Amino acid sequence: MRAALRWSVLAICAFAGAAQAQAVKLTGDEIRALLTDNTAVGRWDGVKYRQFFGADGVTIFTQDGARSARGTWRVDDAELEYQSIWPGDESWEGWFVMEYGDTYYWVSKSTPPTPFQVLDGQQLVSE
Repeated sequence: MRAALRWSVLAICAFAGAAQAQAVKLTGDEIRALLTDNTAVGRWDGVKYRQFFGADGVTIFTQDGARSARGTWRVDDAELEYQSIWPGDESWEGWFVMEYGDTYYWVSKSTPPTPFQVLDGQQLVSE
């Protein structure tokens, strides 16, 4: 396990322990149930985004002030992570999905935990 990932997971667990709750790492089946045909919303590098995860493996990412991107997503059951690949990428990138309270977190090997919420269905346009 890489050091950055270890520290990210430890940070969530420490935060969770202090609040008398636990951060939970989702299984492959739980990730599929959460994301399939739904939209994740949050902030990426301080900018609002929405990402839809189709049952056909297509994912669409929209961000304020930028053109939408269409990629492919899957769940790796051995690694227990969501994975995506985008046009121009050479390999799949993986993210753990963790839950703490009513919030989900993307946890990667190189970035701090990033919170997101899930909306039912395809909701790529802000209301």
